[in-house]
Amino acid sequence: MFDSPVVFEPIFKERIWGGRNLAASLGKKLPANKRIGESWEIVDRPEAQSIVREGPLAGRSLHDLWVNFREELFGGVPDAPRFPLLIKLLDAQEKLSLQVHPPPEIAESLGGEAKTEFWYVLAAEPNAEIFVGLRKSMTRDQFENALNSGTVADCVHPIRTKSGAAMLLPSGRFHAIGAGNLLVEVQQNSDTTYRVFDWNRVDDQGEPRQLQVDQALQCIDFNDVAPEPITPSGEVLVRNEPFEVQKWSLDSQRALAPPGQFAVVLCLNGALQCAGLEFAPGDFFLVPASLPDRSIYPGGEGTSLLRVTIPM
Repeated sequence: MFDSPVVFEPIFKERIWGGRNLAASLGKKLPANKRIGESWEIVDRPEAQSIVREGPLAGRSLHDLWVNFREELFGGVPDAPRFPLLIKLLDAQEKLSLQVHPPPEIAESLGGEAKTEFWYVLAAEPNAEIFVGLRKSMTRDQFENALNSGTVADCVHPIRTKSGAAMLLPSGRFHAIGAGNLLVEVQQNSDTTYRVFDWNRVDDQGEPRQLQVDQALQCIDFNDVAPEPITPSGEVLVRNEPFEVQKWSLDSQRALAPPGQFAVVLCLNGALQCAGLEFAPGDFFLVPASLPDRSIYPGGEGTSLLRVTIPM
């Protein structure tokens, strides 16, 4: 059954900070007149399911595949109730809220899910920034005082971004994406976010967005000071328990993964060919663990890709 990569339909999410850059830069077919901030490319959640676009599995959900074709598609990955990763594209035309995701030891007590995530910058406008960690170590009381006095934005550490920059955001790290960034986000399968400050924005009805300050204060690492972007180790951008992300520059045929191991691939530049299918920048596909033809070919000069797997 698995004689080609699996391609899913993206799920577009309207966001107050979103725009139309996923169409302009990556050719995504966005719904008209909507500010789309996120494209959920690989997702297995109760409220959102990736659906196979074509082929013998067309119309089936990622959860269906995870339950019924685990070994053939995903190999010997650790057992879990759902596919453990959520992979997105993000178009930030305005700043996202200052926020935090809960660490494992706190998440359950708050009724949430732990989340470590990774950002890869596809494109950045001049002077675009991300906000990651704190400028200096502080106590919870000092942070609360800054929040109450309206100066909490001065506490977060800004980093200028550029295409190709990468950042790890372990759970507990205070953060936000700044305006003018087009990102890939690889994360644990969680949708728990505690917002601290949303730049005093209001929605179309004039209402501010809901904040979760009490929960956030229990999660923020107040000693996480001025973290730096990732310095790659060869092709490896990040490798931790939830996921591994590599960046390949491809100038000749190469096997995407050894037999028995799956990989999720994003074409960054140029073009890719795999098992008879062609992919352009912005296209994602899943290479099944049992796929016989595991070779990938560049479709031109300057071809590059991100390769996402789960360490075993």
